[in-house]
Amino acid sequence: MKKKLMELKECLARADAVIIGAGAGLSTAAGFVYSGERFSRYFSDFSQRYGFQDMYSGGFYPYESPEEFWAYWSRYIWVNRYMDVPKSTYADLFHLVKDKDYFVLTTNVDHCFQKAGFDKKRLFYTQGDYGLFQCTKPCCKTTWENEDMIRKMILAQGFTIGEHNELILPGGVAASMRIPADLLPKCPNCGRPLTMNLRSDDRFVEDAGWQKAAVEYEVWLTAHRNQRVVYLEIGVGYNTPGIIKYNFWNNVYHNPKATYVCLNMEPLQVPEEIRDRSIMITGDSAQVIRSLAS
Repeated sequence: MKKKLMELKECLARADAVIIGAGAGLSTAAGFVYSGERFSRYFSDFSQRYGFQDMYSGGFYPYESPEEFWAYWSRYIWVNRYMDVPKSTYADLFHLVKDKDYFVLTTNVDHCFQKAGFDKKRLFYTQGDYGLFQCTKPCCKTTWENEDMIRKMILAQGFTIGEHNELILPGGVAASMRIPADLLPKCPNCGRPLTMNLRSDDRFVEDAGWQKAAVEYEVWLTAHRNQRVVYLEIGVGYNTPGIIKYNFWNNVYHNPKATYVCLNMEPLQVPEEIRDRSIMITGDSAQVIRSLAS
């Protein structure tokens, strides 16, 4: 491990540019876990009533009413988008690349990069953002910021919001598992229900911000096609490997000056064609990034 870390530090120091490809494993390493104590702290009432044991499963539960659906999802969005991430992992990563010509490609939807200081113009959130709503139809290619709406839903359930945006339930108070009907989010354009701007089917809205980021990503890749680029993949699995992993492999294959780096908790693999220009580190990405940034 120590030898690989030194090799990676030297590689980053020599690089003309760095592109980060981040998957769910990065936010997990930073403390945004969807099960265990964190799940129980905010969703024990839903767990006791319906039996699911993690936030992800609860997101697919067929709730009886939209009022109950949005009670669950407003908590889900708040704790995974508006609360501060528990660890300094994203800040450490920013410290590592802030003086480089960098870009970020991510399937994460939790806004952690921007909160850590990454330049919005150098970010492409391919799969959406918990902080945005879109029409369920959709009737238009528009998204709406949802912080104020989600905050009202949270407060209506009996929670207060702490200094670091943590949810606090006053002693002796049981949280409501429904929101008032007048807080149900509706499309300002057509009046239909709003939903999260998350890619799940062909109704996902690629709004003007998404389109601009997609162009910036392609422009960045083209400008660095023949430079010493580090393709730094962190926490990417095989749910949607074509977005980051396979693209990174392909770009490194076609650029002899490029290096592929993979940080992951799971056993790693890499095509034979780029193995000699790859650095693979298995383990806790948060610890690896902290070591690199120090």
